[in-house]
Amino acid sequence: MRISFASTLLLASTASAFTHIHSRPTFSTRIMATSQEELKKLVGYKAVDDYVKSGMVVGLGTGSTAYYAVERVGEKLKSGELKDILAIPTSVRTKEQAESLGIPLVTLDTHSKLDVAIDGADEVDPELNLTKGGGGALFREKIVEVCADKFIVIVDESKLCDGLGPGFPIPVEIVPFCHEHTMRMIGDLPSCKGKCKPVLRLGSAANNKADGDEPAVTDNGNYIVDLHFEEPIKDPMTMGKEIKNVVGVVEHGLFCGMSTAVIIAGSDGISVKEAK
Repeated sequence: MRISFASTLLLASTASAFTHIHSRPTFSTRIMATSQEELKKLVGYKAVDDYVKSGMVVGLGTGSTAYYAVERVGEKLKSGELKDILAIPTSVRTKEQAESLGIPLVTLDTHSKLDVAIDGADEVDPELNLTKGGGGALFREKIVEVCADKFIVIVDESKLCDGLGPGFPIPVEIVPFCHEHTMRMIGDLPSCKGKCKPVLRLGSAANNKADGDEPAVTDNGNYIVDLHFEEPIKDPMTMGKEIKNVVGVVEHGLFCGMSTAVIIAGSDGISVKEAK
């Protein structure tokens, strides 16, 4: 397997984490440089090198890890290693990055079937369920990635968890109209009542830290409610269905049963874990 950044890696075997998942460490690498940004670049580049082929329609994710996958697509198009690629971005900022790299863009309106989508995640549980939306692009990410034949998730090992919820709030995109009412309805759901604290995201939609006084507004003109849990969510799939049924909810950040594979970078190496 050819890796353009091989000078920073030494090949070695690794043991698989999350042992109850069917996984295949396609390879593992001893990583000489282990800053978080370098890990993000490694998995972003590997995802493109392993899963993107000429002639494909590709979903481009949003966030600090997905940034490197987009960068790699642009590099390989420029070098001629990839040809006839069409891409669908999942946010305005990804669209702007892709345009700057000369990546041809389309939308779901003209291309509803994707060969592969590549994106990061805020948390990954042992069943490869995800929390996404820390960057505020959860609706566009989900509508694109659910249309892909393969959804490849790229993370560093800090994103692995035993259960979704406590380590990262679950974002829910809601319409601005009567948003306080919608927040109450979400908080009163059986899977949420007494278990989480709904908090309206303020300031920038691109992070879940309050950095302003006004409600954060997504690319779609909506608000985001972050659900803060103290204990792991017992049934993310059921919770997601309950939230989606609330009138006023656009989409939630639980991506359950969608992952084809998760590429994980850590100080001990890079491994690939596939869903059952």
